[in-house]
Amino acid sequence: MAVTSTPSITWLVAKLQARYPELSLTPSDDLAWSPSANTVYYSNDSNPSELLHEVGHSLLNHRRFDRDITLLGMERDAWLEARKVAENLHLTVDEEVSETHLDTYRDWLHARSTCPHCTETGIETAARIYNCLSCGASWHVNDARRCQLRRYLVK
Repeated sequence: MAVTSTPSITWLVAKLQARYPELSLTPSDDLAWSPSANTVYYSNDSNPSELLHEVGHSLLNHRRFDRDITLLGMERDAWLEARKVAENLHLTVDEEVSETHLDTYRDWLHARSTCPHCTETGIETAARIYNCLSCGASWHVNDARRCQLRRYLVK
């Protein structure tokens, strides 16, 4: 059974709670894993594959990340864990949904690592600090996961 239809959310939540009693799943307006509350929030119109992804974050105990590339790795790992959870429930994750979400993080990382001086790709040398291997510029970036990206040249 593919995990693609919204009507199965109630069924999926019940199955998840039965299979993983340590999970805290709470109805909300948003779909998200909250490490501080140790809770996966979901709504009745949440995409089942996305819910499994947030459960993946929970089961992997994702809390924080120090480098941007680490966040991309955590996202990938949460999707891999979502596939395992789905398999345990005899379901599948919608691969298009998974790749679309991963693409947003890949695009986010690429935008952050693009040098604001010469537009070549730089590397993150410290948390939120990037250096360009081409022109030598340095810049820091804001969080920008839920707001517009800002890059500020340091030198």
